[in-house]
Amino acid sequence: MSSHVSQLAVPVSARDHARGRADAPVTLVEYGDFECPHCGAAYFVVEQVLGEVGDDVRFVYRHFPLNNIHPHAATAAEAAEAAGAQERFWDMHRQLYRHQDQLEDDDLLNHAEAIGLDLDRFARELDLGTHAPRVREDFRGGVRSGVNGTPTFYINGLRHDGAPDAASHIRAIEEAGVTM
Repeated sequence: MSSHVSQLAVPVSARDHARGRADAPVTLVEYGDFECPHCGAAYFVVEQVLGEVGDDVRFVYRHFPLNNIHPHAATAAEAAEAAGAQERFWDMHRQLYRHQDQLEDDDLLNHAEAIGLDLDRFARELDLGTHAPRVREDFRGGVRSGVNGTPTFYINGLRHDGAPDAASHIRAIEEAGVTM
């Protein structure tokens, strides 16, 4: 086993779900799972970090559903993608993390309704598995990047294995080039 730092194998591109300016000095990538309790805690940490660092960080979210331990994760990821197809990815992202105990199919429809999606289209795309290939593509990219659990973060392409708190993330972001 080599001791080199794990790097992001799939560069951030226009296909990614991103918040913040494309030319931000720091890009924070998360591989996450909507059913993972650690990702649920990390959601609030990331929100705090983004609130503190503002426009200097672009945040990218990629799916890494751990289906063997989180039976609703893949469908929740597909629900986020279905919302993304209606330009509401971040609304669904927030909804899913704030209601992690509500990830059954009926719950996903309720979340879609709460954020104002076209429910027929949303339900049809979930039923057809329209967005499953995108979720699998994110997962495979995570595996190629060395992701083996969630959440896993990369800062400017390098894996960040610090403590899962805002202070650790902010320190790493500052080290990557953002002055606070």
